[in-house]
Amino acid sequence: MSALIRYQFELLLRSQRWLPPFLGYALVLGIGVAGDQPMMDCHAYAAALLIPVTAWYVRCALTADPPPARACLVAATGPVRVYLASLAAALGAGLLLALVEVGVIWLVCGRTTIRPGYEVSWPHAALAGLLAAVCCVLIGVLVGVLSHRPVLLRGSYGILAALGLSVLVWVVPVSPANRAVRALVAGSQRVHVYYPLLAPVAAALLLAAVVAGTAVLARRRTE
Repeated sequence: MSALIRYQFELLLRSQRWLPPFLGYALVLGIGVAGDQPMMDCHAYAAALLIPVTAWYVRCALTADPPPARACLVAATGPVRVYLASLAAALGAGLLLALVEVGVIWLVCGRTTIRPGYEVSWPHAALAGLLAAVCCVLIGVLVGVLSHRPVLLRGSYGILAALGLSVLVWVVPVSPANRAVRALVAGSQRVHVYYPLLAPVAAALLLAAVVAGTAVLARRRTE
């Protein structure tokens, strides 16, 4: 599996399909993050944006190689292994982007909370932001899985489905991503660091359950 995941990740990078979501994320992040903005609010903003970007990465990873090449790979290793390797490549790309985002916000932001004169520990705020980013990346993979094959057979509806699901997991109060982002915003307002520890765990369990179900579909449906 490690060699297959590495192959899928390198294929994603060489295809340059990762570039449009990355540039779009960098542009929107550059508009919303500035030196006078509080660090924890910027982390919340940036983490929420990771959901549609990671969903886009899932779509890119699942379609990185041409259909004939993917069919040969499926014949050699099996559809489930190829499917899981593609999702792992997208997850790795999303986590890498999350690390870059946390580092950039650390360097750019000049204060940690929305209340002037009241600060929290910078490392603690960055750690809370990283946990929220990881949670949103996991949810982004989940959104990508539900908006592409083998769940959604018509690829033309994939982008609309991904956007709709992204908005849904933003606004639904029980969503792990919603809870993680709200923890950062509440911490900024109350001058306290709330670590969203349960949100990434819940997101990982939910993703594992959905991937297990879609892996069964990937075995039954042709590429």
